[in-house]
Amino acid sequence: MTDWGSYYGSRFEEDEEQDQEGGGEAEGEFKYAGRDSIIFLIDASKAMFESTDEEELSPFDMTIACVRNVYTSKIISSDRDLLAVVFFGTGKHKNSVDFKHVYVLHDLNTPGKNVGAKRVLELDTFKGERGHECFRKTIGHSLDFSLGEALWVCSNLFSDVKLKLSHKRIMLFTNEDDPHAGDNTKARMARTKADDLRDTGIILDLMNLKKPGGFDVSLFFRDIITLGSDEDIEFHTEASGKLDDLLRKVRAKEHKKRTLTRLKFKMGESVTFSVGVYTLVRSATKPFPVKLYRETNEQIKTKTRWFSPETGSLLLPSDMKKTQTYGSRQIVMENEEVEEVKRFEDPGFVLIGFKPLSMLKLHHHIRPAQFLYPEESIISGSTTLFSALLTKCLEKRVMAVCRYTARRNVAPRFVALLPQDEELDEQKVQIAPHGFHVIFLPYADDIRKLDYPEKVQANQDQIDKMKEIINKLKFKYRSESFENPSLQQHFRNLEALALDMMEPENVEDLTMPKVDMIDRRLGSIVEEFKELVYPPDYNPEGSAKRKQGGSDASAGKKPKMEVSLSKEDLRNYVNNGTLGKLTVPVLKDACKQFGLRGSKKQELLDALTDYFKKH
Repeated sequence: MTDWGSYYGSRFEEDEEQDQEGGGEAEGEFKYAGRDSIIFLIDASKAMFESTDEEELSPFDMTIACVRNVYTSKIISSDRDLLAVVFFGTGKHKNSVDFKHVYVLHDLNTPGKNVGAKRVLELDTFKGERGHECFRKTIGHSLDFSLGEALWVCSNLFSDVKLKLSHKRIMLFTNEDDPHAGDNTKARMARTKADDLRDTGIILDLMNLKKPGGFDVSLFFRDIITLGSDEDIEFHTEASGKLDDLLRKVRAKEHKKRTLTRLKFKMGESVTFSVGVYTLVRSATKPFPVKLYRETNEQIKTKTRWFSPETGSLLLPSDMKKTQTYGSRQIVMENEEVEEVKRFEDPGFVLIGFKPLSMLKLHHHIRPAQFLYPEESIISGSTTLFSALLTKCLEKRVMAVCRYTARRNVAPRFVALLPQDEELDEQKVQIAPHGFHVIFLPYADDIRKLDYPEKVQANQDQIDKMKEIINKLKFKYRSESFENPSLQQHFRNLEALALDMMEPENVEDLTMPKVDMIDRRLGSIVEEFKELVYPPDYNPEGSAKRKQGGSDASAGKKPKMEVSLSKEDLRNYVNNGTLGKLTVPVLKDACKQFGLRGSKKQELLDALTDYFKKH
């Protein structure tokens, strides 16, 4: 299960409700846990530079394009993370322990400031035929390498970092399924070093690339790679032959699964298990501009201080209180009292009951959903109980209704837990994780009741013609196929400035309708529909235009509409509590019918309400 929402989003996942409701003390892990770090370990043997098809990219070109893509995305969204590029199977060597045939192109460092732009430009020099020739002259190729030594160099790069690292990952790109086929010593050394990396918390992922005859993971890499608790070796059986496939695999592994919080799920008095709350989707926004000092371009730090309006002295937090005006009286409270008022219960989920999935309506959506996944770190055995609950909900097609309190100082919400089974694509990459979507349900105060206008019934010919139009314009909608054009243009402009491009890349606005294709599909159906629905002399453009000129000034004025309501209509308005929606002229006319008096709207409403209570 991968947090795709964090691909373009902020590095720190926070609940949107925190800004609205003042935050509060967290029950789960909200504190800063360290930085992410990724080392791209790339096979530089000659086989990586050979393409089976002239129109397709070579495995090396696909790898460089993929690494470049990660660099540019990290520069924009997560410039505090650490990235490095290491080649193995090279003619020359450059590393801290002086191992042969291992070349460290980029040390583990943040892609921010000018470092990331220089690194992206350096990767661009290795693209295409000219890039291959440049790589051969400057770095070279060799088959006499040791993968164990390359992993050793990567381990040293992690050790040399003085910052706190929360997530250490090595992505190994190769199209050779048995690199040490004739050397058992090197193969054993590689397996031993991979075990050492696993013991120290370093994750080794295989990004296997397509080769003639197929890539057999069982020959060597089955014992080398690190598999997550929710992964299977079948994830690596399909080698990537296209850039899109490789990018999907890398993005699925690029981000660690961070929880918003870890909570307890209560299913009665004695049954409790633990879950992690994740964000799968969140609105992608432009990064906030950083204010700099004009003279030195140094970042400005902002501090807020409070002063007394009477004495001008500096106020401490203990000197201030909070107030709420109720009526004409100010209610003064201490900060501790405010915190106590906000506190309802301990954070967690409490099961209320189950409802059929058909009871959940589309209009119940009031904010982005979250996602539930089992968490073994708090209560052992949670995965088993969670899986049993999910399986039964899927079988019976029901949803669980719960009371959800995210943090101590946040009001509880009713939520529906929508079950979801796991889905994989042809590459064995997870499309949808198994778990529960947390759908926030509206309170009674959130629901608005509207007076709908009288529905005009269409005849069967009109309905059939509209069905024909709908069938012609049907298409499969996928959110990941449509990028935000405003964001993409902003990022392209930043990329052009950072990489000294002459002009930014053009961004295609995929939200614009394809008018020509729509016209080709529909043909004459639209005109036929107009003839069925609109009168013969109907002109949508002409009816909206205002008449210009004319000697009769009063011709442009609209006559005042006379609105009168029957006694039964007024009684319905009073009983439904919607009398206040009527205008003052209509209320005055209604009062005249019953001999009531009043000038202001509230007086008219009171008079009519009292009248219908008595009659």
